[in-house]
Amino acid sequence: MTNNIAPPQTSRGRDVFSFAAVTALGVGAIGLLTVVSPEEQGHYPTCPILTVTGYYCPGCGSLRAIHALTQGDIATAWDRNPLLLVLGPLLLLAWATWGLRILGKTTWTTTNIPAAWIWIVFVAILAFWVARNVPGWTWLSPV
Repeated sequence: MTNNIAPPQTSRGRDVFSFAAVTALGVGAIGLLTVVSPEEQGHYPTCPILTVTGYYCPGCGSLRAIHALTQGDIATAWDRNPLLLVLGPLLLLAWATWGLRILGKTTWTTTNIPAAWIWIVFVAILAFWVARNVPGWTWLSPV
């Protein structure tokens, strides 16, 4: 009897469907953010963490930052959420790698990322969360 700890094999069709669904939802969300500005009241919900605690979360301002990026305004996007501009390319890289893996073009996976890198990103997100809520440090607030 052998102990097989490998993940179960998934069907290629389900992988393609998952990738296509995430891609379509992402494109749709970005399309919506392109035409409907989050700067206007009433179009999008308020951040629940901000509503309950009064503190900005690491994602606060991301909708406005993505809207600014779709308008080509990188400076405003940076003002709204600099963390999005730093980590966004990593998310796009992970998405592209996922698609390439489905096509059989690469064998690299996110499980190959050293644990230390994951901890560094986690600590950076926490540090950003704390820093943007320090009184007087309005340069990190998404307003």
